[in-house]
Amino acid sequence: MSRSQGAPLEVTLHLPVKTYDIDFAAVVSNIVYIRWLEDLRLEMLNHYFPLNEQLKNNIAPIVVQTKINYKQPIIIFDAPQGRIWAKLMEHVRWTVGAEIVVQEKVAAIAEQVGIFIDLQSFKPIRIPKALAEIYRGCVL
Repeated sequence: MSRSQGAPLEVTLHLPVKTYDIDFAAVVSNIVYIRWLEDLRLEMLNHYFPLNEQLKNNIAPIVVQTKINYKQPIIIFDAPQGRIWAKLMEHVRWTVGAEIVVQEKVAAIAEQVGIFIDLQSFKPIRIPKALAEIYRGCVL
């Protein structure tokens, strides 16, 4: 895993292909990409706004939309790398972009939209100030 100096809040992560990730067509199953996006998003948050800090403040991130464009199949012996970054942080909503690459070829491009919620009321809250400030510092 590494932090990149490119896009706001960008991180990269090696995404190992496991035997149980392969479907009947001998390629990585589409559902695995969702798990990889979760791994990437949690790694990004681990660096910039850790989950334990969120829970201490009684908040949590929730994904409300995922879009994936599959560009090429990934197979068992590939060594995919994932990259995720913050595309937009509005008052309540955040959007991240991600890509999964194998040997410098893009295998998938994704976008997720989410919110933060108060864990007692389960209602959306503003983007936490600490995270918003980090994001603003990256885009200014």
